Amino acid sequence: MKSKISIYIVLFLMSFGANAQIDRSKQPEPGPSPKITLEVPGEFELKNGIKVLVVENHKLPRVSYSLRIDNKPITEGEKAGVSSILATMLGNGTTSISKDDFNEEIDFLGANLGFGAQGGFASSLSKYSDRIIELMADAAINPLFTKEEFEKEKEKLIESLKSNAKSVDAVAGRVGGALSYGINHPRGEFTTEETVKNVEFGDVLAFYEEYFNPNNAYIVVVGDVEIRDVKKQLKNHFGKWKKTTVIDVTLPEPRANAQYTQINFVDMPNAVQSNISLTNTVDLKMKDEDYHSVLIANKILGGGFNSYLNMNLREEHGYTYGARSNVGTSRWNASRFTAGASVRNAVTDSAVVQTLKEINRIKTEPVEASALVNAKAKYVGDFVLALERPQTIANYALNIKLNDLPDDFYTTYLEKINAVSQEDVSRVANKYFKTENARIVVVGKGSDVLENLEKTGIPIKYFDTYANATDKPVFSKPLPEGLTAETVVKNYVKAIGGEENLRKVNSTLVNAEVTIPGAPFKPQAIIKQMSPNKFSMELVAEGMGTLMKQNFDGESGYMEQQGRKVPMDDATLSSRKSTKGLFEELFMEPTSLNLESLTTIDGTDAYKIVVTNDDKSSIRYYDAKTGYLVRTEETNEAQGQSVTTITDYSNYKEVDGVMMPYTMKVTTGPQSFVFETTDAKINEGVTAEDFN
Repeated sequence: MKSKISIYIVLFLMSFGANAQIDRSKQPEPGPSPKITLEVPGEFELKNGIKVLVVENHKLPRVSYSLRIDNKPITEGEKAGVSSILATMLGNGTTSISKDDFNEEIDFLGANLGFGAQGGFASSLSKYSDRIIELMADAAINPLFTKEEFEKEKEKLIESLKSNAKSVDAVAGRVGGALSYGINHPRGEFTTEETVKNVEFGDVLAFYEEYFNPNNAYIVVVGDVEIRDVKKQLKNHFGKWKKTTVIDVTLPEPRANAQYTQINFVDMPNAVQSNISLTNTVDLKMKDEDYHSVLIANKILGGGFNSYLNMNLREEHGYTYGARSNVGTSRWNASRFTAGASVRNAVTDSAVVQTLKEINRIKTEPVEASALVNAKAKYVGDFVLALERPQTIANYALNIKLNDLPDDFYTTYLEKINAVSQEDVSRVANKYFKTENARIVVVGKGSDVLENLEKTGIPIKYFDTYANATDKPVFSKPLPEGLTAETVVKNYVKAIGGEENLRKVNSTLVNAEVTIPGAPFKPQAIIKQMSPNKFSMELVAEGMGTLMKQNFDGESGYMEQQGRKVPMDDATLSSRKSTKGLFEELFMEPTSLNLESLTTIDGTDAYKIVVTNDDKSSIRYYDAKTGYLVRTEETNEAQGQSVTTITDYSNYKEVDGVMMPYTMKVTTGPQSFVFETTDAKINEGVTAEDFN
């Protein structure tokens, strides 16, 4: 043991001495790149043209099969969505095995099997390899397509599109692609409810026959197998797959980049954050000489936590949780450069300015030597780690074939990464990061962000959520003559049951199902209130008990999580104590109310009222037609930042003469929680002891 300690001391002193002699004002000379030796996969071809790559790895008794049908990208036109429906229908049984029996056997084998519109994947223990490849081949060659399954998957796709209709990120992706490439380009086309409704059962069958075939297919096999056995298996099962007529597709050219830098704005009144994406198309292929330099340039600009964009927008200014950039490659005719983030509405304009600043910085200023070294080190580390996975070897071999790469592309990868210079970074940044011809796609709440965006001096063009050019949105409409904030509030009280009924409400009990982003389960919320200001909310999950509890008895309160109680902070206590009853509108002073405008909330006209109490303001929106409260906005300080909480109310139902919202969506920053009421009671099931 002493000898080992001595060795550690010697090594420490040696490293100290070496470091003491380093001149840190100079960029260190890169050492020699590690010599990369890649295993060459076994390779053969079936008579029907399917090319097979095999990487033997006998460390674990498992095997995986990847099917890749290498078709050119296509447009689906007025039937966009047909490939998505096909993807969900594949792998659900065969003409000889029912869906239930098929899935049951997959589960029994402990295997995985799934398909997309251009291939599939299967994995299992190697002792079941023959059966799993047989099932995979059967599902690919003899899929079980039924009209009933088609209608079910078609409806699922429509529902998914509906649920994404109000997603700022989904809209940003759709509009960004359409404006960059054009809607007649495969990368710019998008699926809508209308195009999905156009798809018939026969369209799916025709699409399968035309595009899901072995004409341009590859199968990659990785795992505990012998290549001679793989040959036999694939010949027996996939060799039956017959070629069809090869269809040559001509890809349209993408749209030209913008003539000048411009903001392409999409108004989404429900947005609590703005999605910013600066983008331009690029012509970059993996085999291009610029490829490795572009990787490094992007890593420095926005490819990691310490990148220019993230350190500015997140660390320095606190605009966002993360800012990133990306440069795509394409074998066909174009890909995109993108840079951006999701930011608070209040800083949308500033985030645009700072994003442009950082992109221009990498174009005009030499990158620091340390940033260049760190970017290279990250790529070297990731590359070496990836080589430990047998799947990597197979993927690299397939990439070489698909992208027409030289045979030594990956063996010389690190050498080319380490050869990238400061001058290379500046050169490719100017070539591919086109701030002078960029579209800055901004999707956000126009009434909150447009005025300041206009002050940037960058020209603004307006589009709807499907990339159609439109006029500048109008955010307020003329108010009815003589209407006051007090009248709006009184109309709300009348709409939900009338003052007499509301004053009779002494307590409410609500049971709700809560949807939490990323959670694998939906906890139940039990919410109790008692006049004037007692409040309790408990989140429970089956098999887990109480997840969280909040209690306020009128004077004091606490938060409880995992058995640990924490007293309420002063701000929360003050807010709770100031509550005068279960229905705020009954106690509002006319002098605290200001009817600001008639605006739109999710397509519905609503009166916007600003409520001011003790120098603190909040906003309440009331449906102009029904009188119901549809949204509240409140801003508070948390951890040194202003945090806005937006609560949307909908699905009003009558409970003992009082209309109550059965759906409540609470959004804070990027997080949204949805409460769906399952049961509500008035003056029943609540006692004072519930708040102790």
